[in-house]
Amino acid sequence: MNEKELAYYFDHTYLKAYATDKELYHLCDEAMELGCHMVAINSSPVKMCREYLGNSPVHVGAAIGFPLGQTTIETKLFETEDALKNGADEIDYVINIGEAKMHHYDYIEKEMKEMVDLVHRYNKEIKVIFENCYLEDEEKIELCHIAKRVKPDFIKTSTGFGTGGATVEDVRLMKKEVGDEVGVKAAGGIRDLDTCLKMIEAGATRIGTSSSVKIINELKERNM
Repeated sequence: MNEKELAYYFDHTYLKAYATDKELYHLCDEAMELGCHMVAINSSPVKMCREYLGNSPVHVGAAIGFPLGQTTIETKLFETEDALKNGADEIDYVINIGEAKMHHYDYIEKEMKEMVDLVHRYNKEIKVIFENCYLEDEEKIELCHIAKRVKPDFIKTSTGFGTGGATVEDVRLMKKEVGDEVGVKAAGGIRDLDTCLKMIEAGATRIGTSSSVKIINELKERNM
């Protein structure tokens, strides 16, 4: 795999509460230079980043209900539509984790279906964040089965703000349960090339990381 091929897996991420315009412009510059798939940001600066990226093929992704997932479906839909109207190409939203822990799977499916339907009406992509560090394997499997029915574009391991991030075991489990019908995004704690490649080998088709530059530089050194 060359640098451009690997970079296209990346959602180049900066989701800090204290993100400044200067830092977000720098994020966009890096994403364009590397050839990343997307910049992953909070919903507030979506319009600014979309305008800054201009005709670049780099997508703008908005994080919704982030990072706790503890807002109503109606709130998530409003935030999502606002981000889409401001130029978001992709949406990454956090499920209501408490509802999942109580095994209120009808709620999770309703939330997922309404979110997916909205984003797909705009012909954009949506990723569903499970936040696996709080879930048992049986709960993860049930969420995968819901996703297989509802068909978001991706399911995603983590926000990066929980008690744990992506694991190879979780990526492998998610891929096994959804097959080729839904993509799998690994995110959270992916900071070096070897970890990144293990996630891809396990079945991840998108990687969320704030270490894109470092990982690509490692690959360049390895390929020399």
